[in-house]
Amino acid sequence: MNSFGKISSSFVSSTILAAALVSGGASAADLGDVPSGAYKLDPTHAYINFQYNHLGLSNPTLSFDDFTVDLNLDNADPTQSSINVTIDPNSIVSGSEIWKDHLVGEKWFDTANNPEITFQSTSIEGAGDGAYKATGDLTIKGITKPVDLNISINGAMNHPMSGEPVIGLDASGTVLRSDFGMGGIPPVSDEIALTISVEMNKVAE
Repeated sequence: MNSFGKISSSFVSSTILAAALVSGGASAADLGDVPSGAYKLDPTHAYINFQYNHLGLSNPTLSFDDFTVDLNLDNADPTQSSINVTIDPNSIVSGSEIWKDHLVGEKWFDTANNPEITFQSTSIEGAGDGAYKATGDLTIKGITKPVDLNISINGAMNHPMSGEPVIGLDASGTVLRSDFGMGGIPPVSDEIALTISVEMNKVAE
């Protein structure tokens, strides 16, 4: 399993992924229940999935199995927080070895020459009702484009088992694969939907 625990118009980054950690389906006051500082993924409760349409016939959902997310939380003002995500595209889980060979190949992620997908937040803003929008630079195949993630905080508390500060959140967005040099493959929709669901633990100081 991944170290992270496991993009309408663009693809991952995570993603993505990840600015999600500073926002929320819960109010900003909820983040006051946990301290500011650095947070990392709980590798047993973290997922990055993406979905596309194939010929109008099906909507496959794939995932990544190796990624990291680093959150620097400002609990008093979440818009001052930041998030970085790094994904190993070679860890893609496709359900088919033949399909995976295509995905890691030159027309898609070209993992031989591009071993990482990254997302770095550039701004976070409130979206009302305790929600946030995180904007950041998503880089795939050496191409960087701005991507927005819509974020909701599921919870912020001391973990009932460990007693340590933890944040749970969901994030979603869309990207166009053609923006990242992955166009020209008609059977698969250009628009890709991304979903992220993670739990983040406070890093001990």
